Amino acid sequence: MTIYFENEIGYEFSFPIQEQLETLIRATVDYLKFPYEPEVSVSLVGRETIHRMNEQYRQVNRPTDVLSFPMMQYDGPADFDGMAFQSTLTVSPESGEVLLGDIVLCAEIMKSQAEEYGHSLLREFSFLVVHSMLHLLGYDHMEEKERLLMEQTQEDILQKLGIRR
Repeated sequence: MTIYFENEIGYEFSFPIQEQLETLIRATVDYLKFPYEPEVSVSLVGRETIHRMNEQYRQVNRPTDVLSFPMMQYDGPADFDGMAFQSTLTVSPESGEVLLGDIVLCAEIMKSQAEEYGHSLLREFSFLVVHSMLHLLGYDHMEEKERLLMEQTQEDILQKLGIRR
């Protein structure tokens, strides 16, 4: 597994960020039985940067907590045998790992949400990374049925790691 992490704003965490990313990403791919070694890029950005990205890529004119940019398409959540996934499967020539995609997190929003929801920054960070990983693996929450499945899967992974609200 390869994780590229870039802290564009130099935000300091009270927990080992690289270690936590490895734990969360490994737990997610293991839970979903992803049959390949993954490669993921994670960036930590400021409010203005994520606002611009949200507007550019989603046509939403406001900042957000996290953006996910999957490399592959899926016929359904975690459908690694489907035609969409198999036809878009992208392998890094350097590592031989599957390029899952990019995760972009906003430090300021993450911090304010942790305070607003009354839980730790570690819990908020973990929730957002698992949430984004699920997007990279074919999950979505546009329809009620999809949302419920995604939320249950997120909660199962976080509970398994002992990360609670």
